[in-house]
Amino acid sequence: MERWLADLGLTPLQRSDRDGITAWDIDLDGRRRFDLRTTVILDPALGLICWAHLAPPLGDSLRKAYRLLLTWNDDFPFAKFSVALDGRPILAVEIPARFLDEAELGLGLCRIVGIADQLLEQTAGWLWIGGRVPAGYAGRTGRNPDLLARHAGQLPELFAS
Repeated sequence: MERWLADLGLTPLQRSDRDGITAWDIDLDGRRRFDLRTTVILDPALGLICWAHLAPPLGDSLRKAYRLLLTWNDDFPFAKFSVALDGRPILAVEIPARFLDEAELGLGLCRIVGIADQLLEQTAGWLWIGGRVPAGYAGRTGRNPDLLARHAGQLPELFAS
């Protein structure tokens, strides 16, 4: 897994091992959305789940946020939206063990950043005070161009120009 991440140009920030399950934290950047903390969890008997915190914990507007998350579950195939115990909205992609390889890992991580890019305007209010994107944010250069170069073309529904 670590070789696969390195081949995708990704450097884990942290690794955790417990009861035969390993997790790696990485930061991902899309073309529009940056600093997406993502955890890759491998259970060799079951498969892999990649989940990203879309935003900080949701405030009092939970009902509207839940409705959005449920809508997005329909709008984006092969992805799941939920809310973590601490209230943070989560975007997850699962890959069964029988399909797991470097290409599927890359495709799953690319799907996460592509969806986050698509939802930037809709999640801006969760990310920044008043929903205002910080100055200079849009002009940033992403930290994982190899990931996007290799897999974005396989997801035209997310990365159409």
